Amino acid sequence: MAVPTHLCKSLLLLFLLSFLSFPPKTLSYSTNTIKTYIFRVDESSKPSIFPSHYHWYSSAFANPVQILHVYDTVFHGFSATLTPDQAATVLRHPSVLAVFEDRRRQLHTTRSPQFLGLRNQQGLWSGSDYGSDVIIGVLDTGVWPERRSFSDRNLGPVPSRWKGICESGVQFTRAHCNRKLIGARFFAGGHEAATRLNGGSAIQLVNATVEYRSPRDADGHGTHTASTAAGRHVFQASMAGYALGIAKGVAPKARLAAYKVCWKGSGCFDSDILAAFDRAVADGVDVISISIGGGDGVSAPYYLDPIAIGAYGAVSKGVFVSSSAGNDGPNGMSVTNVAPWLTTVGAGTIDRNFPADIILGDGRKLAGVSLYSGKPLNGKMFPLVYPGKSGMLSASLCMENSLDPNLVKGKIVICDRGSNPRVAKGLVVNKAGGVGMILANGISNGEGLVGDAHVIPACAVGAKEGDQLKAYVSSSALRTATIVFRGTVIGVKPAPVVASFSGRGPNGLNPEILKPDLIAPGVNILAAWTDAVGPTGLDSDARKTEFNILSGTSMACPHVSGAAALLKSAHPDWSPAAIRSAMMTTASLANNLQQPMTDESTGKPSTPYDFGSGHLNLDQAMDPGLVYDITNDDYVSFLCSVGYGQKTIQVITKTPAKCPLRKPSPGNLNYPSITALFDSAARGVSSKTVIRTVTNVGPPNSIYRLKVEALPKGVSVTVKPSRLVFSETEKKRSFAVMVTADTRNLVLDDKTGAVFGSLSWSDGKHVVRSPIVVTQIETL
Repeated sequence: MAVPTHLCKSLLLLFLLSFLSFPPKTLSYSTNTIKTYIFRVDESSKPSIFPSHYHWYSSAFANPVQILHVYDTVFHGFSATLTPDQAATVLRHPSVLAVFEDRRRQLHTTRSPQFLGLRNQQGLWSGSDYGSDVIIGVLDTGVWPERRSFSDRNLGPVPSRWKGICESGVQFTRAHCNRKLIGARFFAGGHEAATRLNGGSAIQLVNATVEYRSPRDADGHGTHTASTAAGRHVFQASMAGYALGIAKGVAPKARLAAYKVCWKGSGCFDSDILAAFDRAVADGVDVISISIGGGDGVSAPYYLDPIAIGAYGAVSKGVFVSSSAGNDGPNGMSVTNVAPWLTTVGAGTIDRNFPADIILGDGRKLAGVSLYSGKPLNGKMFPLVYPGKSGMLSASLCMENSLDPNLVKGKIVICDRGSNPRVAKGLVVNKAGGVGMILANGISNGEGLVGDAHVIPACAVGAKEGDQLKAYVSSSALRTATIVFRGTVIGVKPAPVVASFSGRGPNGLNPEILKPDLIAPGVNILAAWTDAVGPTGLDSDARKTEFNILSGTSMACPHVSGAAALLKSAHPDWSPAAIRSAMMTTASLANNLQQPMTDESTGKPSTPYDFGSGHLNLDQAMDPGLVYDITNDDYVSFLCSVGYGQKTIQVITKTPAKCPLRKPSPGNLNYPSITALFDSAARGVSSKTVIRTVTNVGPPNSIYRLKVEALPKGVSVTVKPSRLVFSETEKKRSFAVMVTADTRNLVLDDKTGAVFGSLSWSDGKHVVRSPIVVTQIETL
């Protein structure tokens, strides 16, 4: 069986996009609409007469149009507003390697440190001094600096290597930074250019919402992710009484730098994101956390993706980059941010929940979830109604002005999930006179639930419960219900569970690289919040809260960013690839029932396409035994292997690359996971061999023995050698993995089009595990 045909269609689409983005030198456009473009320039071509690249760019390329950003650290070039004709002229200059149009991105929107195995005064927290002096740069919506999570109490001086600044702006001054929040900048060039081109003012009010032309966070997302990664210990933290306890980030003593690239109501622009990458690396960050990506589940080629390009420049200089996997699950091939130098993080649940029970008039009790903190219903029964019975889609979704007050007044209303924000549906119900809401998942969301701080008595239920409620309403003219809010429950089992929304594999660009890499807590995460907006994010929500509870791979990503800071502090000589390897090879596959992790959307066992190598397990990651390291040359070889030419590679890496005459295999990138692709047209027995090299970071004199697990009939794995011997002088060992598939006996999973197994190396103390994925693909 082949991997679903849409994989081939996606690859073909991206292949066509490559031609659109590298127009021939004679290309001419018929339109003169001004747009923002990003130009990749060979910086070595600068004539010596110009004192800086900016002077060269503004004189030779962009004059008299406006240059928005000049890039000179992770990327060399500039962004500017031009007409397509002007952009085509600039592209014809021999020093210009590529051009791509600025694109809008979207944000991928406590107890979790304990759930990851972190404990006070022991393990990784103790061994890393809580991430002391490691600097995390957060590319997001900015920061609300007054929060207790950003206190610098008892922190030492700012690390001397720090070169960043605290940029002043609207309601933000240098005094807002301290020894914890050591830097803050904002990047508005791309955003403001897009706004001007659409007829607006520079930083405008969007639907009367507040925004600040400064690093101050008007959205809340950036404050939440920053405090998740590195918030200080805060006592008596909660969101309106929910999740009461001590809030803290994964690396509580790490330093933070906020880079505001996303703007409330208008998203995040590639030109600004790339500028923030460029500046963060020059400032001296050790870790970059970016919970941003495409919102369509389609990944652009690396040379057209400023996140991939910026991240490569950062990783090549030793900076670890953690990114979110996207929220388009549970659909297959929905994972984003798939470049192999990125650490791509999906989302799982933790063992805490916020249950709400729906009591029906016939005595049945259905389970839901809610963060409603207003006046309860106190057990009073109300009529239950489903507007979708009318057949109108807008009414079933409780869209604006879709509900008939005569139908819903004084009743609890069932609303289907989708199209408009979950919490906004409650406002629609309230406006029409309803007293409460039950938000019902559809098939695509399955049983996956997230808590919301609803403005009316409301809760969310899974698809099965939603069907039961609708059947109940249809069974008689008058049915009743009430909602009982049960607060916070700890010790929930099973956990972790792969969140239904979490982006899934396979990797749509290069399926030889398994993505996501791993999962981390991303459901109902408590962290700091802004004062500019209420916990729902709705303009009409005037409530103020120091902390908020959010869900998304956006919340999972900073857990890994904080974990990287801890590992960097404990092992300052480890490369970004080594840090990622330590997390991946020690990741957990079991839940707190000591059973295999399940998929929230189906309740069935999850696979490496869902969780990558497993769930982040910091109890083991500090001492992984062996790591799979990757050098810049290895990444260049990988880019050669996927068919990129010299100039295309230079767009990503900044330096010209010479690919070998014999094309390398992409499967030979020294990744901690292994994927074997077979041609779906092949018949009989086929074999694929990949090479891996491990570096011993444990006891010098060690012997590791092989174990291969869980491969089904029709697939066999042979590893040579089957024993790895290390000594004081021999710290690296290579091995070959030959995967053999017999199509006469091979039965691939109907849903994933793949089968899964693993190989592990163990010295009796350490277990270094790599998932193995075997699949078939149609060749183009």
